[in-house]
Amino acid sequence: MNITDQRLLQIYRDAAIARERYELLEKNYIKTFGEADLCFFTSPGRTEIVGNHTDHNGGRVIAGSISMDTIAAASQSGNSIVRIVSEGYEEKIEIDLDRLEFEKPGKGTRPLVVGILKGMEIQGYKLGGFDAYVSSNVIAAAGVSSSASFEMLICSVIDCFFNEGKMNYIEYAKAGQYSENHFWGKKSGLMDQLACAVGGVIKLDFNGEVSYKKVDFDLDNFDYSFILVNSRSSHADLSNEYSSVPEEMYKVAEALSGKRLCDVTLDELLKRLNEVNNKVGNDRAILRAIHFFEENDRVDRMETAMRDKNTVEMLKIIEESGNSSYKKLQNCIVTGNVEDQSVALNLGISEYLNHKLKGVCRVHGGGFAGVILEVVPNDNMNEYINRMSEYAGSDNVYPLNIRKTGAVKL
Repeated sequence: MNITDQRLLQIYRDAAIARERYELLEKNYIKTFGEADLCFFTSPGRTEIVGNHTDHNGGRVIAGSISMDTIAAASQSGNSIVRIVSEGYEEKIEIDLDRLEFEKPGKGTRPLVVGILKGMEIQGYKLGGFDAYVSSNVIAAAGVSSSASFEMLICSVIDCFFNEGKMNYIEYAKAGQYSENHFWGKKSGLMDQLACAVGGVIKLDFNGEVSYKKVDFDLDNFDYSFILVNSRSSHADLSNEYSSVPEEMYKVAEALSGKRLCDVTLDELLKRLNEVNNKVGNDRAILRAIHFFEENDRVDRMETAMRDKNTVEMLKIIEESGNSSYKKLQNCIVTGNVEDQSVALNLGISEYLNHKLKGVCRVHGGGFAGVILEVVPNDNMNEYINRMSEYAGSDNVYPLNIRKTGAVKL
């Protein structure tokens, strides 16, 4: 395996553990496809630090790539066939690029790959056959974007093998979004894909043409640890819950003669509140719109706090964001299944622990299911993990590192 420890340490904290993982990946590739001239690729999952449910209405988000990643051993096949095998999955994907136009939307990984290929082709990039063996430790269906991590991995393979690395990360993200929108039936934006593709902490702006910039923040120089706690409930079958958030925000914007909430202001909404409420007829939609405007302000404040290394302000903003997501955005409880409140329960337990441990917590990502984010002083990290593991299980509590490298070839 032709990866140096120096290269591994640019991405991973422990080169020996990383090497062992890639060596196993190489063995599994050879077992599956035979000997080949291999290249290795990695694409991280992502964490959303602040900016909950703002992207679809032209808002702002601060997000970061995380230490969990999807990796691949891959080689060019010299023909028109794309073959992908993912560790732990029985499905062996095989797609003939010469018959790509006949492929249809569906469920599972195959249509997701087809959509990525078509999305890249539409943007004018070259395609070619390749074989890839894929492995991932990104938690599935839990709000850390395992699907976007996989999408950006495939984009990096195609960009490296057939396009000389000429694609930019927004083009990667658009290929992933195209796939999810047209082949997976998921109304996703570009936030998850960009947070996985770029690497490090970034501020995204979705008002107009999507843009992003790096934010100067290093978790290693922060006296607090990020921890994810998996609620053990799945995002599956929650499409209506997720769709209701942007749709209700759109209705408020429309009542104010806008298309998205980025087209109007909080002052306009508050001045015409009764009029808007009569048009929309939905109190929750108004609350969700207020969350949008206040959350955008929190994103700008967080960028400043990170730049100034103002820990007190950062913690205050994360806690505010969590409270607003719970009370105004209302994405901690599934309305059609009020008996299952696993996200809310995890938050309640964490808040209780935080009276002693001096941490803050918030729902993470899309909400309704998946994970919560705990931010706790480094000195109290082990106690939080031990106490939370008593309830959630040790395999559902994950210390989180933010890595600086996005979707790349090693």
